[in-house]
Amino acid sequence: MKRERKYYKIKACKKVGGKGLLSMLKAVLLDEAAIKRALMRISHEIIEHNDGCENICLVGIKRRGAPLASIIADNIEKIEGVRVPVGTVDITFYRDGLTRLSENPEVAQSELDFDVTGRVIVLVDDVLFTGRTVRAAMDALMKQGRPAGIQLAVLIDRGHRELPIRGDYIGKNVPTSRSEHIEVKIPPFENQTAAILYGE
Repeated sequence: MKRERKYYKIKACKKVGGKGLLSMLKAVLLDEAAIKRALMRISHEIIEHNDGCENICLVGIKRRGAPLASIIADNIEKIEGVRVPVGTVDITFYRDGLTRLSENPEVAQSELDFDVTGRVIVLVDDVLFTGRTVRAAMDALMKQGRPAGIQLAVLIDRGHRELPIRGDYIGKNVPTSRSEHIEVKIPPFENQTAAILYGE
């Protein structure tokens, strides 16, 4: 445990938003084991809420929502013995969990190898903040067809909603100030798995 804390302290200082501002680590919200437990719980909740997984498709919001969706799909397969379809949607010019780059997030690309019409789509993201990224992802799905329903699974809900959007499945609720930000680290983007709170 001491080594783990030292490692995070070494990585605690970083630039934010490309402006050269230094942001210091304030807390490790979830370590690797906690993230695995949270995603397994979310997987069970998805199955229970939908009375199984026959009509479910997972869509990860790039970037870090994509590997989280794959992990949930792996969990569901272990539990139910069924592999649910997994796709991705890429929202550009906006990062809900970091700093605001644009008031109008846009869809760069959708990778959906299945018809969304009549399916229950579970959107997966790492951090839920204002809700604008999720809204853009929902709009992208509706252009692909007419889902039977859209649900939202997020690893962390940090509050500060600007749109009436809520998570159906939440790994952890973390009250934050707007000056703080949360970063989820996960392979293949990082060589560690953790959710970290940064602030000035």
